[in-house]
Amino acid sequence: MKQKKVTFDDIAKYTGFSKTTISRYFNHPDSLTVENQDKIADALKELNYQENKLAKVLANGQSEFIGVIIPNFYLGYFSEMLNCILSTYEQFGYKFLVFIGGNNRESERKYIGELLAYKIEGLIVLSHTIPSKELASYNIPIVAIEREDEYVNSVNTNNYMGGVQATNLLYKNNCDVLLHINSDMPEDIPAYKRITGFLDICRDHGLNHELILRDFGNSYSETKSCLEEVYQYIKEKYPGKKKGIFLANDTHASIMLNLIFREYGRLPDEYRLVGFDDSPIAVESVLPISTVGQQIDKIAYTAVELLVEQMNERKKRRPQPQKELLHKEITPVLKLRDTTDNP
Repeated sequence: MKQKKVTFDDIAKYTGFSKTTISRYFNHPDSLTVENQDKIADALKELNYQENKLAKVLANGQSEFIGVIIPNFYLGYFSEMLNCILSTYEQFGYKFLVFIGGNNRESERKYIGELLAYKIEGLIVLSHTIPSKELASYNIPIVAIEREDEYVNSVNTNNYMGGVQATNLLYKNNCDVLLHINSDMPEDIPAYKRITGFLDICRDHGLNHELILRDFGNSYSETKSCLEEVYQYIKEKYPGKKKGIFLANDTHASIMLNLIFREYGRLPDEYRLVGFDDSPIAVESVLPISTVGQQIDKIAYTAVELLVEQMNERKKRRPQPQKELLHKEITPVLKLRDTTDNP
């Protein structure tokens, strides 16, 4: 037999509360005492109540959806970050609507418009295309991850520390020349501090070094083509020298490692490699890659937690405006694997 749908009237009769009180439980639970909230929650279990999510959205505008704008999936860092963000559903109960930005500003504006139309309660942004000042103008809770964040809350890696860790490891591997390969980026991008950390260590120790900045494009094929050119450049400029190469991320490190393997069938003593992020590709590569672990799971959890705090505050009868922006920083962890020696 088809089970009878449980209504607010049924819950009211079961608990002895009014339908208005039951409605307040769903829409403004903080207006009830904890004791009354518990009584209603127990009744919902006993009656096997199935909440009508759509009706709730229409009633109070709270969709329980979070929007996510992510640049791409070909970089292992972004795909693993999204995986960790989605896994927070069990802890926080929020669902996610995801768009891939593709470094197209107008497309991302369109996507954000779509997300706002679906009444998202908050937004997580990993792409770099829209300035944080514009993001803040949308007037919803926002958390940025590893991007310019002057006007919004953010969670970032301690990129300077990570740059120092990677460079020190290559220095202790007794390399003749240290090279850092990265994108040419503005200084307000958190990842720029990886470059600063690399340069500071090289200058402090008087090391032979070179900073190689390139535009790696917006696809795997473009990135691979660019790294092939960089590899040829390094071979021709530093023949016979032990080269310590610090790459911007583990996807780039894996591509560079594959180029070396195609030529030598192994990783010769002439090369030592360190990546950055500790996405799964670092372990799954032809050789496990030494890397700076960003603790991606911790960044994702912290970002969602920070966003949920903002969203919950807005649901209170008298929400308190945020007095100052929060920029949380996660400590990186050096991972020693097969592309470097253990000093």
